Amino acid sequence: MSDPTPQSTPPVLVGVAGVGAIGRNHARIYAGLPQAKLSAIYDADVERAKEFADQYGATAAGTLEEFISLIDAASVSTPTSTHRAIGSQLLSAGRHVLVEKPIADTLDDARALIDLAHQKGCVLQVGHIERFNPVMAQVARHLNEPRFIEAHRLSPFPQRSLDIGVVLDLMIHDLEIILHLVQSPVEQIDAVGIPVLTRREDIANARLRFANGCVANVTASRISPEKMRKLRVFQSDAYLSLDYQDQSGWIYRRDGLEIRREEVLVEKDEPLKLELAAFIDCAARGVKPVVSGQEGAAALDVALAITRIIEEANRR
Repeated sequence: MSDPTPQSTPPVLVGVAGVGAIGRNHARIYAGLPQAKLSAIYDADVERAKEFADQYGATAAGTLEEFISLIDAASVSTPTSTHRAIGSQLLSAGRHVLVEKPIADTLDDARALIDLAHQKGCVLQVGHIERFNPVMAQVARHLNEPRFIEAHRLSPFPQRSLDIGVVLDLMIHDLEIILHLVQSPVEQIDAVGIPVLTRREDIANARLRFANGCVANVTASRISPEKMRKLRVFQSDAYLSLDYQDQSGWIYRRDGLEIRREEVLVEKDEPLKLELAAFIDCAARGVKPVVSGQEGAAALDVALAITRIIEEANRR
């Protein structure tokens, strides 16, 4: 007698809380993932929730409680100030959560979410999308002891995330990556930033010195006429230049008294799709995500320190 046909794993019922500029892309991708079923959308703007729910065959939940009843896991892409309140309700109900970066407004709020996820045995992932950019795999492949890191992240004015400055909006992406690469405590921070179009800093630069001697120089702007997302990582015998936007890169190695340049081969893909697929996989298997609440909180800690330095300097 033949073995019975194994049952396929049912898709994870997933929802999106907040379908603004970022959340609507979460909805689009979830609707196309075979391992997920987009079940519900919740937004303070009921008509907007209905628009995207109708587009993807999901339910537009009228309340957060209804939203929770329809899902196993959710993306929270609402304003940062609401992350703790919405995330806490989801986690308290035993739902897995991917919360967009920054994880929260404050470290206390971040720790509350981390503790609650631990208590409930839920996955808590933070949306640091560049960790899923295919170019990131090349850093681990080619470099093992970074000594100097330079990051530039520039964009035109986004007309979103205006409740936070550019450090928490954009620079935090690179801060999380740098902390992941260096794996050493930050010993010193120098920073400068200025408001241009908002009340908060719209352009900023920070220089981080780590306990192991590595130095990182990070620049972010949301008032640039051009878009740029680049990272350069130097160690004693090589340096790697990566372009997140083009998903391309070059490795420069010492060869005797010469420098040899080689193109880095990258298998291009959509980072958000890779990030959300990884979240669904973690939710289905109950395993720790690549960017957990702890990593998100560590990046927030440094970003808040930079923000305080900038604010104090600007008050003088």
